[in-house]
Amino acid sequence: EYLDERFPHPSLMPNDPGARAQMRLMLHRLETDWFSMWPQLSGRDKSPATKAKKTLREDLTVLAPLFEQYDFLMSDEFSLIDCYVAPLLWRLPHLGIKLPDSAKAVERYAEKIFNRDTFQASLSTAERGMR
Repeated sequence: EYLDERFPHPSLMPNDPGARAQMRLMLHRLETDWFSMWPQLSGRDKSPATKAKKTLREDLTVLAPLFEQYDFLMSDEFSLIDCYVAPLLWRLPHLGIKLPDSAKAVERYAEKIFNRDTFQASLSTAERGMR
């Protein structure tokens, strides 16, 4: 949110207060539901990792229709939520998470984000090796 306030053009948050609140709610959900699992997802202990991977796979599958509604996630414009979810989606193969066919919308969305020059420029050497 700091970047959006510091560099307002192009905006990464919707101008409409209701849409901005929805985006903040989704960002909070991503943080508490998905990113909080990172220690389990990337850990060496197989049991918590397996459960976390299953949870993430199922959540993405259930939310797949949300990835088709707009050009980007929850918006027709590239936004902060796209910046937030893209690194996680980039790491799915590295984590050994394969999405089912019913989540093809997530994969199409991810490829669109990954093909952006700005996304490619943001990757470190280690991150490039994850795919």
